[in-house]
Formats: sequence, C-alpha cells, structure tokens
Amino acid sequence: MQYYGKFYKTALSGLANYINMKLVRWARRKYKSLKTHRQRAYDWLVHTYKANPTLFEYLKSFKVC
Repeated sequence: MQYYGKFYKTALSGLANYINMKLVRWARRKYKSLKTHRQRAYDWLVHTYKANPTLFEYLKSFKVC
C-alpha cells in the first residue's frame, strides 16, 4: 500500500472509495437511523473520520469529501 500510495495514488482512489462504500453499507445496517438515508450515512462516516482520523489510515493521502 505504501508503494502504490506513493507512486500510483489514482490506483488507490478506487480502493478507498470501495472501502468507504462498504463502511457506509455497514453503518446503514447497524444503525436504524441511517437505514434509509445514504447521504446521512456518508455524513456519519465523514464525521467519524474527522473525530478520529487515526481510525482510517488508508485515507491519509485522500480527501474525505
């Protein structure tokens, strides 16, 4: 991941997007308030990232929003 992150950031952007969408789907299944709101679930992910940036090491070199 360090090699591709250093030289091929565009190759990892698709992977980061895939992981984000999987996390959003997980949050929608886990929390009833997010079940029918895709954007609210994505906002939850962004808020969680901003509150605890060390949880998401793969997003260090990417923009969150």
